[in-house]
Amino acid sequence: MTRLFKILKLNLPDVTAFLIAGLIIGPYCMGRIGIDGLGFTSMEAVDSVVAVSNAALGFIAFTIGNEFRLSKLKNTGRQAVITGIAEACLAVVFTDAAMLGLHFILGEERLPLSAAITLGAIASATAPAATLMVVRQYKAKGPLTSLLLQIVALDDAIGLILFAVSFGIATALEGGALTAFSMIINPILQIVFSLVLGAVLGALLTQLEKLFYSNSNRLSLTIGFVLLTVALSSVKFSIGPVTVSFSSLLVCMMLGMTFCNMSEYSEDIMSRADRWTAPLFAIFFVISGAGLELKVLTLPHVLLIGAVYIVIRCVGKYTGARLGSKATGCSPTVQKHLGITLFPQAGVALGMVVTARSLGGSKAELIRNIILFGVLIYELFGPMLTRNSLKKAGEIADKSGDKDHRQRFKTA
Repeated sequence: MTRLFKILKLNLPDVTAFLIAGLIIGPYCMGRIGIDGLGFTSMEAVDSVVAVSNAALGFIAFTIGNEFRLSKLKNTGRQAVITGIAEACLAVVFTDAAMLGLHFILGEERLPLSAAITLGAIASATAPAATLMVVRQYKAKGPLTSLLLQIVALDDAIGLILFAVSFGIATALEGGALTAFSMIINPILQIVFSLVLGAVLGALLTQLEKLFYSNSNRLSLTIGFVLLTVALSSVKFSIGPVTVSFSSLLVCMMLGMTFCNMSEYSEDIMSRADRWTAPLFAIFFVISGAGLELKVLTLPHVLLIGAVYIVIRCVGKYTGARLGSKATGCSPTVQKHLGITLFPQAGVALGMVVTARSLGGSKAELIRNIILFGVLIYELFGPMLTRNSLKKAGEIADKSGDKDHRQRFKTA
């Protein structure tokens, strides 16, 4: 698909090619033939390979942790935190206002109040996977790229808190219990538990690396540790009112951050891991494309609400990123282009949709369909917008992606 895109001169990122390849082998295209093995015949078949997606997201978060080296944080840490909070909060505020407006226009039956508030909460989430793939394909480098990767990593923590508070209010509107534990304490504890677990595993990995003299063995150990971290992140249990749970993205990000700041071998291992994970990331996006739900395109009210959600969320992200970056003294170029690179939305948002199932019935289904519609649009067009913004910011050399493709093609 990437080669076909180049032949047709479509000038689209590899991520988009992988997603379209997934659509082709998904339940709505080749899967329609109904032959097992010739495409995914159902969404259940797509879900059956979720372990691959979870592993890929773990490596994506681990790679992004490399952006949190202390040398970089001294220069951009304050900018990333303030701008990340600003863009996430304004995305929620703007989307909440728009959804509440639609609630009063369309009525409780078409857009329930609890669903409107929940949609606003989900607006804070971004998709680190697509962003990282674009950065890697085009070898983007510069102040915008560095700040962007730090913000998409922080976005998970910020989004968890914002979602927990908003969803707590939505649950209370449906007759559920509104408690400090469910709204604030448990989400904060999840972030703390995730960071602690990632730091402990990162320190342990650093010490174990010293036992080996071969970088190949160190790479094997690193890969195994990331997979172990993803598995441990799925542990969840309760102790009284306290829920012990972890965010896989945060744990793996902290693993990468700790390892990169403590290990003298980290730079070499990270460069080797980048080459090893390339096919894994390709499979991840193909599976993501197969899982895109096309039937939502047949639901008029979902299209209306979804279109408003997409546009207003983008306005909130852009405005928040622009104000935050301006307040922290970022260059005019970063101020202008940062917000657009934060538009993509996928995995974290879909995880929030799973939590929203507790609203039950038609409300949960409505939220799911609207977010799926948003993910469909964001995933197909988001990488292209990110690539264009990075190029306009001067952080992608002209045709760098094409040269990279041609070199790989000649080598093969």
